[in-house]
Amino acid sequence: MSEKKTFTLDGDDVAFEPGQTIIQAALAAGKYIPHLCYHPEFKPHGSCKLCTVKINGRPAASCTTAAQPGLSVESEIPEIQDQRRTMVQMLLVEGNHFCPSCEKSGNCMLQGLAYDLGIMSPHFPQIFPTRPLDASHADVFLDFDRCILCELCVRASTEVDHKGVFALSGRGINKHLIVNAESGKLADTDFALTDKAAQVCPVGVILKKRVGFAVPIGKRRFDATPMSVVIAEESKTKETV
Repeated sequence: MSEKKTFTLDGDDVAFEPGQTIIQAALAAGKYIPHLCYHPEFKPHGSCKLCTVKINGRPAASCTTAAQPGLSVESEIPEIQDQRRTMVQMLLVEGNHFCPSCEKSGNCMLQGLAYDLGIMSPHFPQIFPTRPLDASHADVFLDFDRCILCELCVRASTEVDHKGVFALSGRGINKHLIVNAESGKLADTDFALTDKAAQVCPVGVILKKRVGFAVPIGKRRFDATPMSVVIAEESKTKETV
């Protein structure tokens, strides 16, 4: 039997299968690398850059870099953690993330990352976007002001649901999520609550109606245990977002 191929992640050996990326192998081994735009069911995207690590001394996105024997990967080093902290701080001020009043609180990956990285204040000036809310759909409510442009809903709707309900429009600071309908309303699409796109938002943009706060604050996914620990444990048997 051939010996398993490995690379090192923060000094620990991580085995990998042919074709796996660094983040896929790490998650399969129960080792957490921070991420927002990565999802195991979609083609790697590399847009949020939170999964950036140092590979043999050079920065690279772990979601798009193939695992290779002998690589030395550094993730939890001060330089990389400081960069992640800055990126999360910018995401927090670019949207309206009022955690105490948000249904996603306790199950929000942006909030979970902020706690893991020790972020206790916005650091940058708040932008306070004022994008229209969309409550037109019978089952789903959209709060575009919380969007972090991860494109998970876009990719899910295109790659899995084969509907193309969502897209990003604009450039730079004006880039924003839109609904692909002439009216711009979700009700005028074939979007359904059973769609994959309805399940993948890491923040509080896509919310189910009539089930708000069904799980009380304090008993949600990341309330009792840090997100990094939860995802690492879950990933020992299967990859998760």
